[in-house]
Amino acid sequence: MTLSRRSLIHSAAAVTTAALVTGGGTAHAATARRAAAATGSAVPADWMGALPDALSLLRMTIPGTHDSCCTDPANGTEWSHTQNWGIAEQLQRGIRFLDIRANGLQDHMGDSFGIYHAGFYQGITFDGVLTQCRDFLQQHPGETIVMRLKKEDGTNNDVGAGFKDVLNGYLDTKGWRPWFLLTDRAPTLGEARGRIVLIAQFDNDLPILQWPGGDNDFLSNQWFSLQDIYQGLSLPSRKTAKVTQQFDNATGDQNSALMYINFTSYAGGGWPKTNADAIMPGVQSYLNGRLSDTTHLGVVPMDFPDFHSDTLRTLIDWNWH
Repeated sequence: MTLSRRSLIHSAAAVTTAALVTGGGTAHAATARRAAAATGSAVPADWMGALPDALSLLRMTIPGTHDSCCTDPANGTEWSHTQNWGIAEQLQRGIRFLDIRANGLQDHMGDSFGIYHAGFYQGITFDGVLTQCRDFLQQHPGETIVMRLKKEDGTNNDVGAGFKDVLNGYLDTKGWRPWFLLTDRAPTLGEARGRIVLIAQFDNDLPILQWPGGDNDFLSNQWFSLQDIYQGLSLPSRKTAKVTQQFDNATGDQNSALMYINFTSYAGGGWPKTNADAIMPGVQSYLNGRLSDTTHLGVVPMDFPDFHSDTLRTLIDWNWH
């Protein structure tokens, strides 16, 4: 049965508790698919569970957040306030890409990361982020989380070239390795269920997915095609044009070996919440005009998806043709 994009999450179909406690990711996914097929809907917390194991992450549309932990304007004013939902609620609402920006945490002897926006500590540690991700995946093993981990410069506790060593401490000393899928290729959904797919943006020689180098441009490497133009655009409509251009790029490259990433966030002219309000109607209008397309659009990180739940809903729905 083909599911309707428009109706996919408007009426929620609960996945049974028995499937959560007795089945692994594959069993959970099969249960979620049956529930979605029966009702034409899927709950946002389990939407990936209704998709087949063989589906590559490259062939999906994945909603995400930009500066995922920046939820409190007290941590750097409204200029660094990009989200209202915390990590746990983002995941429950269907967000599956997290933009995590870390550096050394004061008084932890180099063994822990804090989460930052430039020099502003956001009141949460990497330990806290991982705990919320783990708790979600334990309850929703059919899902996966794609995580960009960036070394945020400009902090007072810069670990420098030791960033990779601190991460290794998380993986091994602190025991987080089983929760990560560390791979240098885009996995299938079945391979990734119940785990965090890590993308590295820090100096390393690890055999994992690597974020493109550069800034404020259309960028690419062997893994990604990235649009993250956030400065130098005099009008919000010009950012909207960059977003829709990257959607068009993805649409024209459906068999690509690249994962398309398309940030809707924009730093110029106003606070993030103001810019999101200016940009997102044009993005939604573009999507509304292409609801019959049988395409995948890649990863779409946003500011304030709670204010733009129509776009979040549409992006999740896009995974059904």
